[in-house]
Amino acid sequence: MDHSLLDIIPRPFRRRTCRVSLTIFARALLNFLGLALLLPVLVLILDTESIRTNRYLAAAYEWGGFADQRSFALAVCGTVVAVVVLKSLLGLALYKAERNYIYDLYAYMSHRLYVEYRNRGLTFIKGSNSAVLARNVNVVCLTFVTGILMPLATIASEATLFLLLFSGLALYNAAAAGLILVIFLPAAWSYYALVRNRLDRYGEIENRAHREKARTVIETFRGYPDIEINNAFPQMLRSFDRAMDDVVRTRSKQATIGLLPQMFTEVGLCAGMAVLVVASLGSEGGQMRLLFGVFAVAALRLMPSVRNVMSAWTSLKYNRYTIDILREADLEHADPTVDADTARMPLRREIAVRRLSFRFEDAAEETLHDFSLTIRKGERIGIRGASGAGKTTLFNLLLGFYAPTSGQIAVDGEPLTAANRRRWQNTVGYVSQSVFIADSTFLANVALGCPEAEIDRERAARALEAARLKEFVDGLPRGMDTPIGECGCRLSGGQRQRIGIARALYKQADVLFFDEATSSLDSRTEEEVNRSIAELSDENKELTIIVIAHRDSSLDYCDRVITIGT
Repeated sequence: MDHSLLDIIPRPFRRRTCRVSLTIFARALLNFLGLALLLPVLVLILDTESIRTNRYLAAAYEWGGFADQRSFALAVCGTVVAVVVLKSLLGLALYKAERNYIYDLYAYMSHRLYVEYRNRGLTFIKGSNSAVLARNVNVVCLTFVTGILMPLATIASEATLFLLLFSGLALYNAAAAGLILVIFLPAAWSYYALVRNRLDRYGEIENRAHREKARTVIETFRGYPDIEINNAFPQMLRSFDRAMDDVVRTRSKQATIGLLPQMFTEVGLCAGMAVLVVASLGSEGGQMRLLFGVFAVAALRLMPSVRNVMSAWTSLKYNRYTIDILREADLEHADPTVDADTARMPLRREIAVRRLSFRFEDAAEETLHDFSLTIRKGERIGIRGASGAGKTTLFNLLLGFYAPTSGQIAVDGEPLTAANRRRWQNTVGYVSQSVFIADSTFLANVALGCPEAEIDRERAARALEAARLKEFVDGLPRGMDTPIGECGCRLSGGQRQRIGIARALYKQADVLFFDEATSSLDSRTEEEVNRSIAELSDENKELTIIVIAHRDSSLDYCDRVITIGT
């Protein structure tokens, strides 16, 4: 492989990688020991006179003081069985340590990638496909450890075992070792030459197909009404089926290729047996039986090793795309921190926007240019302007989601920066045109982000009442503990907006941002929500409210209205 995997493995796991490498080597030694212990048993079976002719067996027989060959054979077999059992238990413990490392690494990388994507901010998230990001976090990290690292461990273990067995076999019987080499090397090379250029391509095709399937399914359920009304589902289904066809084809080809190692090694084994049968004609029976037995035992143990190495190499090639995805994420240099600071940055005097300019990276012109505004504590500010004038961009800057290209936003004279952004966001509430509704209860949605055990039910009830939603919630069978459904599918548009308001009030925000919060509502519901917002402001004169709206009627209660883009 032309990339260094060590660059992808996070630094905290690199030392463990070295330790796991030692366990892989130790497990190979144990497997070698298990096979080596079978040799004295094989020699005893094939040549009973070896107790006298084999110096090692003769020395053991004499040292043990055995009465006859039968008792010696039983002792040898019993010792071999006991050692093999101990070897198997130790090998199991080493294997468990390897798998613990593998899955700990998966959990760590998935966690880091999740945090990294979130830390890249709103611009990155808006410019990415959420289905792709979710697949990278949930699937690609797992595929990397199971489809890249596990096969590497298999190759290391089986290759070490092969070398040990081959070396020992060469010392014991050079003819059998030579035959093994002549048989398995051409088989492995033929397999490599046959499939090496196909597996990378198959893996890439399957990854793209899975992403397309996920995108299609998510968009179908998210946009169900529009898709049904416009009869777009047949097109979505065709897209899904095309992607599924790619998955089926590549999986079928990969499975077929995965069977080839077994076929190649079985053909090699049969060829070796045939050579031995032909060579045994006219030769001394005892020596040929011993050679045949040694070859059979060695081949039957080496054949799985060769097959496992070839299968592991297949997995490496097929899942290689995961390396490129994780290298782009650069987890080694990613910021793993999650700012969980609960401190606030209370607004006491004013928010000052000074000569603010902002341009997206791929844009030729600035969305905002040299914009200035002062918002005093307790004011109700309306912001209007044509679509694309930069109203939502201004909100994202005020909320700390974007960093200005130039200029400054200051809260009571303190510039808003990445260092204090979390404290500022703890201070404000945000109600968008499409309020985020978690697939949970009313209570959990109002107290979003608060651990269940720490939720203040009384405060949540007051927030619902202030948002004019408590009467509706109280009428439900389980009250605030009633599940809302994914995306608030059981709620009206006005009720979803009121949950957003209740959420901001539960948070006890100093500043409320409303981004086109009523634009998708009918006139009556819009009027009711606007009245609720105005009443909140009347009840709390220190509450600062900033509203984006297209319709002037939604800004009637504002103290000032700022027009952007003129």
